[in-house]
Amino acid sequence: MTLKPERIDNLRPEQYRSIMKRSSADISSVYEEVRGIVLDVRDNGDQVALNHYKKYKSNLTLEDLEVRKEEVEEAYRNVDSKVIDALRFASENIIKFHRAQMEREMWVIDIADGILAGRMTTPLERVGAYIPGRRAAYPSSILMTMLPAKVAGVKEVIACTPPDEGMVVSPSTLVAADIAGSKKTFKVGGPWGIASMAYGTQTIPKVDKIVGPGNRYVTAAKNMVFGEVDIDSPAGPSEGMILADESGNADLITVDLLSQLEHDPDAAGILVTTSDELASRVSENISNEIPHLPRKEIVTSSLHRHSCILIARDMEQAVDFVNEYAPEHLEIMTEDPFITLKRIKNAGSIFMGPFSPIPVGDYASGTNHVLPTGQAARMFSGLSVDDFVKKPTFQYLSKDGLSRLKEAVVTLAEAEGFPLHARAILERFK
Repeated sequence: MTLKPERIDNLRPEQYRSIMKRSSADISSVYEEVRGIVLDVRDNGDQVALNHYKKYKSNLTLEDLEVRKEEVEEAYRNVDSKVIDALRFASENIIKFHRAQMEREMWVIDIADGILAGRMTTPLERVGAYIPGRRAAYPSSILMTMLPAKVAGVKEVIACTPPDEGMVVSPSTLVAADIAGSKKTFKVGGPWGIASMAYGTQTIPKVDKIVGPGNRYVTAAKNMVFGEVDIDSPAGPSEGMILADESGNADLITVDLLSQLEHDPDAAGILVTTSDELASRVSENISNEIPHLPRKEIVTSSLHRHSCILIARDMEQAVDFVNEYAPEHLEIMTEDPFITLKRIKNAGSIFMGPFSPIPVGDYASGTNHVLPTGQAARMFSGLSVDDFVKKPTFQYLSKDGLSRLKEAVVTLAEAEGFPLHARAILERFK
């Protein structure tokens, strides 16, 4: 199977809409089931998780829900030392990048004589990270969700992850959580874990915010508890888009495109280029690569469902398409990527030049890989320290300062029908 290049101008309206829509997490089919679990946990706490996980251990107790220190120590013995070193190396870069995002703790300006106004930055008290488990273990995602919270100054970061048979957790998950500074890690996954962190139980403390990826059951649960706690932006299947002109390297573009498709059968990989020749070469390369790929079934599914090679009539049309698509990941393979960068309005994370493939951001360049999907990059940014702080404003007025605002405040309060608002000002001048 391959991708046949198509011109943007020749796309049928339904084709265009399908490309823009791509895959998204449909939670409608699981909503009622998840809602029942969430409400059950809210009302009955740990007992709900205990009942669910007794299938793994008949004599399960509350103590079994929390990872013990001995389990973490054993995990370090069972994980390849090279993997541990790579996680520590990546964590250093992630910490360095996210420290650069920190703003001043406080700033103050003079609005006018006698009127000071400012803003302060305070971290959340406790954050919960959801860690996917069982069939998948992604230690890199643990670093990406927990380390920015620690850099932001969050006092306590905890984690929930689904256990395997025997109530055991992947060793790489435990090592990554320890490196990232998890205060406590709990063996409770899915809606049970989300609800437990949102409402608090005897064992699992209530958090202020829940972050981290998960399946549609996890996504549904996070949506349901939003308001009780804050959550990060909803996440769908991975998306990789490449914007290239005639200077793009077809071989590199081919492997970069395919690398994004091995994530998930619903992942999306798109090349947008102004070069007919480049489009044809990448298409031919993909045909040659498919039979030899280790994750061929997943890649083939992604190619068929949500991927394409598009030819734009010029760079203006290409950039307009990119901005409308608002990709999770965007590689810029143009002659001067920094010039092109200035024209990009909507993208989760941007990778520029032939030596900046998307996987560097997935693992070790320091930028965060928890990113908006499904056109959410039009309104959301990737996870950062900003997601773990509050920014209350404050003001201080002298009597002279208040007198400067008196007439305007009283007039507007009375116009809006709030006489006591006006009185709160006037009383100070009696």
